[in-house]
Amino acid sequence: MEKITNMIETIDNYGTNQGSRVVYDVLGEEHTYAQLKHDSDALAAYIDQLGLGAKTPVMVYGGQEYEMLVSFVALTKAGHAYIPVDLNSADERLLSIMEIAQPAAVIAVDDLPLELTGVPVISLADIKQARQADLAYACDHMVTGDDNYYIIFTSGTTGKPKGVQISHTNLLSFTNWMLTDAAFAVPNAPKMLAQPPYSFDLSVMYWAPTLAAGGTLYALPRPVVEDFKQLFKVLPDLPIQVWTSTPSFVDLAMLSEDFNAKTMPQLEYFYFDGEELTVNTARKLRDRFPNARIVNAYGPTEATVALSAVAISDEMLAKGERLPIGYPKPDSVTQVIDEAGQPVAAGQEGEIVVAGPAVSKGYLNNPEKTAAAFFELAGQPAYHTGDLGSFDQQGLLHYGGRLDFQIKFNGYRIELEEVAHVLKLADLVENAVAVPRYNDQHKVQQLLAYIVPKAGAMDTFARPLDLTKAIKEQLANDMMPYMMPSRFIYREDLPMTPNGKVDIKALIAEVNAS
Repeated sequence: MEKITNMIETIDNYGTNQGSRVVYDVLGEEHTYAQLKHDSDALAAYIDQLGLGAKTPVMVYGGQEYEMLVSFVALTKAGHAYIPVDLNSADERLLSIMEIAQPAAVIAVDDLPLELTGVPVISLADIKQARQADLAYACDHMVTGDDNYYIIFTSGTTGKPKGVQISHTNLLSFTNWMLTDAAFAVPNAPKMLAQPPYSFDLSVMYWAPTLAAGGTLYALPRPVVEDFKQLFKVLPDLPIQVWTSTPSFVDLAMLSEDFNAKTMPQLEYFYFDGEELTVNTARKLRDRFPNARIVNAYGPTEATVALSAVAISDEMLAKGERLPIGYPKPDSVTQVIDEAGQPVAAGQEGEIVVAGPAVSKGYLNNPEKTAAAFFELAGQPAYHTGDLGSFDQQGLLHYGGRLDFQIKFNGYRIELEEVAHVLKLADLVENAVAVPRYNDQHKVQQLLAYIVPKAGAMDTFARPLDLTKAIKEQLANDMMPYMMPSRFIYREDLPMTPNGKVDIKALIAEVNAS
């Protein structure tokens, strides 16, 4: 597939030359590329008339509606970065983003949960009214080069959220890699699932290559995702070729027996990012879709969605080891460094750092956090991921967990995600996380496990204690004794973040609340 040089010109070109092609489908409500061009041109002209400061960011609040896409494209044409904020965001988060970003305006595709003062608010009614205009819009001041294309606010480990600035150059580096890399093998004019919220940069993994390649996005609104009955009814009818999500969401989809290649024969590609893809999930997916391409990608928001990817092979699944996270992008210098900042040899673990044209210029209006995380490497912008990793002899990157999810327990350094990975190898375990309990000196005094048992597992044993004993016996040869949690807590499900990841921090807070 050919590389693109300008996202908006590419989208508009489809609108002019292949206008009848569907770009966005919301449960059967179709919108074409011609409509997208017309509507975004009209909205861009409306935005220009507001007299906003040049290149100032604009918040866009909503879910998976077509008007979200119209707003993004219109703002880019009008020379403004957009800040996507999901409609399920807490009021406190919304106010924090407003305070940090100081947006020049807010586009409220959905009704705002609180009143914002001192900033113009463009409502859904305003968007619909603006779309009535027929005009020839001159894209002579659109976002280009190092201009911010979008700003996504990450949750951050502590304190207020951080706004990651992604430029048009950053976006092109990522998009062109997806379009041309053999790991993804993106099909022509792809039909992609659009489920992760736009406030989560995993969404860029579906909309960017789809729009660049003239494909169609099939949106799953949040109410459908949250209602299993609706979700399982809708999924088999979606004519999608490519599935992009967190592994947790595909685990959810696999609760339905209809989620398989026989029912959905056109679904042949699975792209995963945002959290670790486990062997168990990948194996289950391979059983359901034997001929599908399963791609494991890795990367932080600060390096534009992903910096490495690999198609998971049957050999990898047969080994049962933690799955690799891919070969780095050709244009991105990726190293594993020690505490002194020096690259380590293959097979040795250290922090993953990345440099190149996809690395963000930093956090919006936060020079202190920017200086702490971003630096220069080989004359290029670079970023400390805070992730542990290692390269093997073939140049394949392996994930070792978060630096901030490491604990020290009884003198041993333990990676919580590694404990969870091994727990999930047990036949009786569907999902698991490891959680530390701290004493009043902030030292780990106990390691606990939250376990979602396999269906029927609880009924097989007289007591939960007997199930715990059976799981420990199964893992006796897989887990070092000092890593084995001392207490198992059984749940029907685990809490999830709005981005579809297991909310480990919520469980840590729960354990340490008393």
